[in-house]
Formats: sequence, C-alpha cells, structure tokens
Amino acid sequence: MFKKITSESNRLGQWSATAICGNDILSSALYVSGIAILFAGVYAPLVFLLIALVLFFYKSVYTEVVEALPLNGGAYNCLINTSSKTIAAVAGVTGVLAYVTTAVISAKTAVEYIHTLLPLPVLVTTLVVLGVFALLVASGLKGSAKVAVVIFLFHIECLVVFLLLGLMFFLQGNSYFLSNITHTYLLIPQQGGILIALFFAFSASLLGVSGFESSANFIEEQRLGVFRKTLRNMLIGVAIFNPLITLVVLNSMDYRHIVHANAFLLSDVARTIGGPIFQYMIVLDAFLVLSGAVLTAYIAVSGLISRMAADACLPNILNTKNRNGSFPFIIAVFFLLCSSILLVTKGHLLALAGVYTISFLGEMTFFAIGNLLLKETRKELKRTYRAPVVFVVLAFLGTMIGIVGNVQIDPANLRNFALYFVPLFLLVVAIIYQDYFVRFLLRVSEKITLPQKKLKKYFAQLTDRRFVAFVHSNENLFRILTYIDRNETGRHITLVHCPCDQHTIRGAGTVEIKELIHHLQKTGAFVHLNIDVLFLDMPFGPRAIHEIVKKLRVKENRILIGSIHDFHPYDYAELGGVRVIF
Repeated sequence: MFKKITSESNRLGQWSATAICGNDILSSALYVSGIAILFAGVYAPLVFLLIALVLFFYKSVYTEVVEALPLNGGAYNCLINTSSKTIAAVAGVTGVLAYVTTAVISAKTAVEYIHTLLPLPVLVTTLVVLGVFALLVASGLKGSAKVAVVIFLFHIECLVVFLLLGLMFFLQGNSYFLSNITHTYLLIPQQGGILIALFFAFSASLLGVSGFESSANFIEEQRLGVFRKTLRNMLIGVAIFNPLITLVVLNSMDYRHIVHANAFLLSDVARTIGGPIFQYMIVLDAFLVLSGAVLTAYIAVSGLISRMAADACLPNILNTKNRNGSFPFIIAVFFLLCSSILLVTKGHLLALAGVYTISFLGEMTFFAIGNLLLKETRKELKRTYRAPVVFVVLAFLGTMIGIVGNVQIDPANLRNFALYFVPLFLLVVAIIYQDYFVRFLLRVSEKITLPQKKLKKYFAQLTDRRFVAFVHSNENLFRILTYIDRNETGRHITLVHCPCDQHTIRGAGTVEIKELIHHLQKTGAFVHLNIDVLFLDMPFGPRAIHEIVKKLRVKENRILIGSIHDFHPYDYAELGGVRVIF
C-alpha cells in the first residue's frame, strides 16, 4: 500500500482529483440552500459566507497536516502519527461512517430525483447505483476518475446556467425577494432571535462542506502538489456557488413554496426560471452528481480502510489489491454494509442523515485536533506550511458549533450516531487489543486441551510480529518501547542505530543502547519484549529504510521513527510510509 507510485502519469492530476471530491461537496448545492433558508430566511447567503470562512480556515489545517504526512487515511493518519492507535481508531471509525452514510444518502437521493421523471422502484434502483459504482471503482482508479470528471464538468455547467437564468429572471422584473424579507421578519422571532436563527442555519447547512475531507483520504493517488489545489478549488466552488444559488432561490420562489419544495428545491426553481427542459436538465444533473458522490465515497473509504488494515486496526485481508490496483474486499464489504443499512431502514434515511452530519463534522474536527497535536508533539517535523494557530482554533470551533447545533436541532442525531459508531468502534478495538483477549481466553480455558493449543498458536503468531525503531540516542529509548508496548501486539522489537556522521565510532551507539536495555529489563521493565539491536552502517534516510525492509522483511508501516527535521535532505514522503512516534 505504501510503495510510492513510480510514474507520476499513473497518479491523479488536479482536475481528476478535484472532480472526485467536487462531486461530493458541490452536490450539496442541490439541497443545502433550502436548509439554510428554512432556518434563516433571507440571511441564508450570509450563512454560506460564514461556512466558506470556516472552510478557508480548514484549508490551512489540512494543508499543514497532509503535506507533512502525505499518506492515505485523513484524520486517522494524522492522529496515528501524533497520538495513540486507539485515538486514531476513533477518527477512523468516524470517517468510515461518514462514507457509508454519504454513499447511501447520495444514491437514494439521486434515484428520488430521477423518480420525479421515471417511475423506477426507488430501493432496487438505489442498490443498482451502489453496485454499478462498486464495479467501476474495482475496475481501477483512472477509469473512475474519468467518469468523475465528466460528471463534474456537466454539474458545473448546469450550475452556471442556473445562475445566468436566475439573473435573467431578476432583470426581467421578477422577484420574490421583498416578500421573503417579510417572511424572514416573521420567522426570526419564532427561531428565538437572529443569532439563534443563524446558529441553527449554520449548523444544519454545514452539510454543504461534506466532501472537503475526502481528498486527504487518497493523497497517495495524487500527483505532487495536487492536494493543495484540490482544497483551493473546492473552497472556491463552495464560496461562489452556494451563496449565489441561494440568492437565485430567494429571488425566484416564495418562502412557503421553498419550504414545501425543500427536498427537490433546485428542480422546482429550474422550472420557474428556465421552463420544463431546464428542469429535466437539473434533474439529470442531480442524478449524475449525487451518483458521483457515491463514487467519491468508494474511493475515499478504500484509502482509509486500507490504511487501517495495514496498521492492524482492521483485518489485513482487506488490504489485498487486484490487478487494477483497487481493493476488492474493501469495495465488497462497503457495498454490503451500505446495502444492508439501506434495506434495514427501508429507505427511511432521516436517522442516517444525523449520523452523516455528525460523522463528517467529527472527521473534520479530529483533523483540527490532530493539527494542534502535530504542533505540540511534532514541533520539529519537516513541513511545507504551518497553519496559524488562530486558524486551527477557529476551524475547530466552527465544526464543533455545527455538531452541537445538529444535536440541538434533533437530539436523536447523537443517539443514532452512537448506534452505528459504538459497534464498529468495539470491533476495531477488539482487533487492536486482540492479544489481551487471547491471553484472557488462555486463562479461562486452561484445562481444555484443544482450544489451548489453537489459542497458543494464534497468540504466538500475534506476538511474533516484528517492529523496527530507528534510535538516534538513548534518551528516546524508553518512549519508543512504551509506545510499542501500549499500541502494538508484536513483541519482537529491533532497534536500529545509524551513525550520526563519518566520525562516529562504529557500533558505539549500539553498545550504549544494549546496556540501557539490560538495566531496564533488570528492573522488570519490558521483560516480555524480545529486543535486539542492529547497527546499520549508513546514514538514516530512504536508503536505510529500504535496506531494513529488505534485510528484515518488514513492512514500512511497522518501522517507527522520530520527526524528519528541516535540515534533512529528504521529505517524509520519500520514506515510504513509516510511522512518526516522537
């Protein structure tokens, strides 16, 4: 998974990567205007400008973290390199839930749009949409990206035409805006005042930034420098289209009609400003771009789950690739999970909508937390950009306000989120700490021969896993061993020492490390660990990592290092996916 793709031509360019994320974040234009107007009336465009400001802050947050640690996994990748595996798993599970609900809600909403024109069975057609995109992603990322680009360009074209027709409608002297101002002044007191109305509108309308977190989950598939451009392009799209589309809606339709047509608002507005043909065009666009959001979910969740599986947070079989470079087991499991949730809820997805909102807002909030941890615990880690602390704090507050607001809008949202989150998180925790569970089973089955033999064999396989840590000096040794002991099942630890410079006495560092280990284990610390020390006669860097991988036959994600500093002549990305633990 962590091998760098040798040819840049095999990786995604700016517009392919932007299209994959953009189909998710800009599909919200089809429904988010109605949500904001429902709470804030004519103040809705102001709400979207505030949301664009929060997204501007998050652009800095994501840029610092992902360019410093450019591996798939998003917030999970950030936290596993700055905190513990358990904390990272919380972010990982939250991310998986966000993509499950994204896929199911987007697919069903897409089918409901097309259902306004064709009498197709909604549930069956939704399953077909989920299945078609599963097969598309399984066929390879480049083919998926081409489909995403076509959908994205058509969607942008439709939105531009929508704005132009809205302007023509206004210039012809047609306007409901004054009427909607009157309704707003009646609405605001019912909401509890202007600040409360803006609070609820802001919280509910943060649905409009779902998808901004996706690019970080497939960073390894993007060309160098593309990630930052995808964030910029998504920010521009949200900042331009959402406020302007909301103005067109407020000008073209009465407030009561907006509330009534909330589910398919742009379809009704399109008919008003452009006639039946343009309405059909918007309906087709809605079906395509919401289906494109399903594609985004498959691609992003593949990057996230494959990373979690490689780190032993999920079964490693999920990390198996096919000849097209896709993850068939992840795609199959994700399809089955989405389909089962769809069938269990029988298409009534109001409960999942709350899970959806809290999940992706939680994912973004974890990114802000991870950024602060990166600044505090990895101060010297080499990075291309440093986000101002005030930006990180404001970004964190923005999404936290959104989570609180969504819980207040409907307290069932938090309960429904917990209903899906808790079982999945417990599964991940059981895998992370499976050595403790196996050890417990060994104790309770002492007198039963057959289970004892099988459990002992499995326990031996678990604890025989090797981890490698590069040690520069003795001062970090205790921290390294403590981290491995608390976060990993492996008990075979190889400590590698490289010479600091050409004047370093060969092997002198390894003697000191061995003496310290002897003293630690003599006091009873780490006696259960099988620790050996290796001197590598070359400076630390990509060549040293490659040599250890080849010599010890260990994967890069089981190699632990300290922060890469600015004076190092290489970047973290060149090390192939090793983990930073101090």
